[in-house]
Amino acid sequence: MKNEIFSGKWGKCHCQGMTMDRERERKYIYYSFTTVLVKTDADGNLIGYVDNIAGHLGCIDYCDADGKIYASLEYKNDAIGRGILGKIGKADVELRDGFYIAIFDGNKIDRPGMNAATDGVMTAAYLKTVYDDYSGSVTADGRTVPHIHGCSGIDGLAIGPDFGDRGGKEYLHVCYGVYGDETRADNDYQVILQYDIAELNVTAKPLDESDMHRSGAKNPRNKYYLYTGNTTYGVQNLEYDEFTGDYFACVYTGNKPQFPNYPMFVIDGGKSAKKEPLVGCGGETGRVLALKETGESGNGISGVNFPLGSMGVHSLGDGEFYFVDPVWDDPDNLSVKCVRYRLTDRGKLAFIKE
Repeated sequence: MKNEIFSGKWGKCHCQGMTMDRERERKYIYYSFTTVLVKTDADGNLIGYVDNIAGHLGCIDYCDADGKIYASLEYKNDAIGRGILGKIGKADVELRDGFYIAIFDGNKIDRPGMNAATDGVMTAAYLKTVYDDYSGSVTADGRTVPHIHGCSGIDGLAIGPDFGDRGGKEYLHVCYGVYGDETRADNDYQVILQYDIAELNVTAKPLDESDMHRSGAKNPRNKYYLYTGNTTYGVQNLEYDEFTGDYFACVYTGNKPQFPNYPMFVIDGGKSAKKEPLVGCGGETGRVLALKETGESGNGISGVNFPLGSMGVHSLGDGEFYFVDPVWDDPDNLSVKCVRYRLTDRGKLAFIKE
C-alpha cells in the first residue's frame, strides 16, 4: 500500500469520507464527494462513479460481510442543503427533508457516470428517528428550541461490534450532525444510532428524489450518547479500529470556551453504555458511552489534538490508518490525498506519518 494516494479532482463539493475494501488485499478505494460516490483502485486510478445525488452524501464504510458501501445521506432545506444544491446547479430544486442510509453495491460500480436512481447500484433505508429529532423541538431553560439535541441530520458512520462486545456481531452506527448553537446546553452530546444491517437491507428501496420513499428501519436497535462538549455539526467521520477495538470520532471543533474542543475523540469499545442523566437536558436520561483515556484531557473530557479525519479516515486494522488530507488549490475541482499514519501511544495517543 502506498503512503499517499491521490483521489482525482471531483468538483466544487469537498470530500466527506473514504473507505477501502477488505477483500482481495484492499483492491479498491471509495470516496464520498458529497454528491458523488467515487471508486478507484489502490493506486488511485478511476474505476467508476455514481452521481445524480442531490443530497448530502456523508461518511461511508465498507461492509466486509456483503461487499456493500454504506453511507449517511440527508436531504434538508437548511443552509447546508441549499448550499449543496447551488453548487451542483440545482438551486431551484425543492426536495423533501429526509434522512437515509444509502447502500451501494460496490461490485456494480464499473464505469463513470452511473445514475444512483436508475442504474440499480443504490438503495436507501429511511431513518424515521433522525427525522423526528430533526423536525422536533425541546423546551429547556424556559424557552423552546428546534432540533432535539441540536440534531441537524446525520454524518459520521461506522460498521463494527456493539460497545462492550468486542468481536461480537457487527452493526451499523450512524451519528447525528449537531448544530453548534452556543446558547443551549442539550447539544453537548454526540448521538449515535445503532441499526441491524440486515434490517436496513430488507427495508431499503431505490430512491426517487422527486418522490422520496419512507421505507426503512422504524427504530434503531440502540440510541447512545457521548459527552464531548460542543462541536460544529457533530461527528463528521466515525471509524471502528479492529486493532484497538475502539471507535474514532472526528469532528469539526466546537466553540464553547468551557470545553477543550478537540478535533478527535476515542470511544472506548470495551465498555458498555451506562444509563444516566444527560447533562443540560432537563432530567432526560440516556445510555452514555465512555471516552477512552488518551493522555490528554480538559474539563474531564479526553481527546486527541490531531487535525485530520473530519473528511475521511480508514483503519487498516493493524495500527495503521489512512487519513484524508484535503487539497484546496483548485476550488472548482476539489481533491484529496489519502495519507498513511501509524497510531502510537507513548503516554499520549498520537498519529505518526509513515
